[in-house]
Amino acid sequence: MGNTFAWKPLLKRSSSLFVLSALVAGTVACGGKEASTQPAATAAAASAKPAGGKSYELLNVSYDPTRELYEVYNKAFAKQYEEKTGNKVTIKQSHGGSGKQARSVIDGIKADVVTLALSGDIDPLEKEGLIQPGWQKEFKNNSAPYTSTIVLLVRKGNPKGIKDWDDLVKSGIEVITPNPKTSGGARWNYIAAWAYSLGKGNDEAQTKAFIGSLYKNVKVLGTGARDSTITFVEQGIGDVLIAWENEALLSVKSEPNKYEIIYPSVSVLAEPPVAIVDKVADSKGTQEVTKAYLDYLYSDEGQTIAAENFYRPSSEAIVKKYESKFPKLKLVTINDAPYGGWGKVQTVHFNDGGVFDQIYKPAAK
Repeated sequence: MGNTFAWKPLLKRSSSLFVLSALVAGTVACGGKEASTQPAATAAAASAKPAGGKSYELLNVSYDPTRELYEVYNKAFAKQYEEKTGNKVTIKQSHGGSGKQARSVIDGIKADVVTLALSGDIDPLEKEGLIQPGWQKEFKNNSAPYTSTIVLLVRKGNPKGIKDWDDLVKSGIEVITPNPKTSGGARWNYIAAWAYSLGKGNDEAQTKAFIGSLYKNVKVLGTGARDSTITFVEQGIGDVLIAWENEALLSVKSEPNKYEIIYPSVSVLAEPPVAIVDKVADSKGTQEVTKAYLDYLYSDEGQTIAAENFYRPSSEAIVKKYESKFPKLKLVTINDAPYGGWGKVQTVHFNDGGVFDQIYKPAAK
């Protein structure tokens, strides 16, 4: 059940796709109208399917790189849900930078569920009363059904000889990464580089200087992870893309003769969480189906779809099946010292006047 999107067609329509409003930018997956191919022996079971008869429409507001994942997953969920309940469900997608997506929900987009890049983008929805307190305990693994990490994508042959984070601060290296103000992936990128510097024994001041040097080499600061991937892949700008692992693997799979992945010596365990937007689900009467929708991410089929779309599954059985696809890395977590979780990190680094604002000075035009 591999990826159904080819990278090239996706990129070729990117110019029009990314200027559209993030209201409903992705795919629509509908369950239901395939002709039956069940053998006669299962006819009795098929006839016993629940009568159902209800129809639901859900909106999943997600972050940039999950387009291909949910294109496959939504169809699989809708099919099994109708078989199980007799009810039809249509899922619409909205994609963009994770921070911007969270803001759109606060501003009134009627998302039934959010599947964002980090818990720090969902916590504000709880503070606004859109999500019930304790949302991370509603699903397993702190409501993170799959994980990822941050890697470096370079041109084939690695012409600039990039091997680790240190190389990104060298003179003449053009770096592509999104803006931490709008992109959850960009914040993971930043923390991965910060962790590398601290791990080398640098103190906070030295690490701040290191990150400042890295961002001086940023050629284009995109609004979201997919935006930056398009800048690097389609527009051919930059020597290295700091990327989600799944974005990098998708690029290599699509054009293996053009790109290769550099796994840095230290990176971060990125845990993209999911949550029901309770205020919307309650008003629409979709609590039951939204819970089923997110629960299914933890099923064997949901976990396999995640792995096939280059996300690291949380199920031990599926991890073992796909272990050759995902190299083992030295990973820090956002709760490790000195980070203290996304609440602290957001305040210290990414809020207005924080460390990022102090170190990032856009190049004069």
